[in-house]
Amino acid sequence: MTTENSPWAQTIAGQPIAGTTAQRSRTTRMRDIEMFTEMTGDRNPIHYDEALAVATPFGKLIVQGGVTTGLFNAVVAEDMPGPGTVFLETNWKFVKAVGVGETITATVRAIDVRPDKAICQLETIIRNANGEDCVVGTATTYTMPLRNGDAEA
Repeated sequence: MTTENSPWAQTIAGQPIAGTTAQRSRTTRMRDIEMFTEMTGDRNPIHYDEALAVATPFGKLIVQGGVTTGLFNAVVAEDMPGPGTVFLETNWKFVKAVGVGETITATVRAIDVRPDKAICQLETIIRNANGEDCVVGTATTYTMPLRNGDAEA
């Protein structure tokens, strides 16, 4: 529970409750791969060469792992814990590749919420449209105060 003296009091969304979940979905596109490559320089042919990619164990063009896990950024920064949230630590295991044109859903669940600091431990899962786990793990987040008293920054 957020109190006036709580470090959560100055955050926009306030203190989440352990057990709370939030999620976002999106369908991957070839443009995601291109934009990620532009940012990072990752030109691995399994992202671009369809003939080569089909011959790999993946059997298809796949998006970069950063494209997949990027959906976690949106969930934690926009939904829960909310605006001002950054990752302090992540522990993600990639268990199934995500292909171009697949719909994925990122879900975060608050495992532990510190009342003395705006820090959360989260369970993190990305699943495809068939409900198969693609990325599983945990994350620790910190939510910065973005309010001054009653005024938003």
